[in-house]
Amino acid sequence: MNLLHSNILGEAKRDLLILHGFLGMSDNWKTHAKNWADMGFRVHLIDQRNHGRSFWSTSFSYDLMAEDLLRYCEAHQLQKFTLLGHSMGGKTAMHFACKYPQFIKNLIVADIAPKTYAPHHQKILQGLSALDFNQIKSRAAADAVLSTYVKEPEVRMFLLKNLYWVEPGKLGLRINIEVLRGASEAIGQNLSDTARSQVPSLFVKGELSEYILASDTPVIKHYFPNADQVTIAGAGHWLHAEKPKIFFDTVSQWLLDRI
Repeated sequence: MNLLHSNILGEAKRDLLILHGFLGMSDNWKTHAKNWADMGFRVHLIDQRNHGRSFWSTSFSYDLMAEDLLRYCEAHQLQKFTLLGHSMGGKTAMHFACKYPQFIKNLIVADIAPKTYAPHHQKILQGLSALDFNQIKSRAAADAVLSTYVKEPEVRMFLLKNLYWVEPGKLGLRINIEVLRGASEAIGQNLSDTARSQVPSLFVKGELSEYILASDTPVIKHYFPNADQVTIAGAGHWLHAEKPKIFFDTVSQWLLDRI
């Protein structure tokens, strides 16, 4: 049985599980995880399939990723935990909350809505697919190739966190780019029409992001009737990295109000 890789911080009995976004990894959330561990949570930083240090598979869907999380919870004997997901991780979290609500005490969704998204990662995926590690021997060389596809330096820096040394002198990617470059349709898929979850939920939007629109409020309430919504001023889609203190304080206060 394939089990998701995780890094667990803290010793408390209140579990907080964090799911990263598309082309990310659990390490993206390490600073927040340390702070939540200091608050009294046992934080599980989880790599989803085909990402980070978790297993690779040619199969990729939100139903499968929710099942991956179910197996993880069963293996770690987790019950009534808080689940937080960003972007793709937020979609996985929503699927899980609708299919297995008995496991969840609170749900936090960062900058993604329960709706269908058109494919929009094509240039990024083309750039990552163009990295030839028979020729590329340094992070700077990888950045130079990627820059012809992705102009924003901060986005390239995020993507190149996936680089690692497979062996001395040989770089590779922790993401399964062969599978993920064909996953644009799967990444954009919505919940089923009949999905619902009564779990107390918080949807956190970045003010400058277009992933959640004002018109999405009825859709959010349709799937998650007990959802609160909050906007992080001045933040885009990577709101937890762009406005870390405001994001952390906002989410933490919401959680403390429910302990």
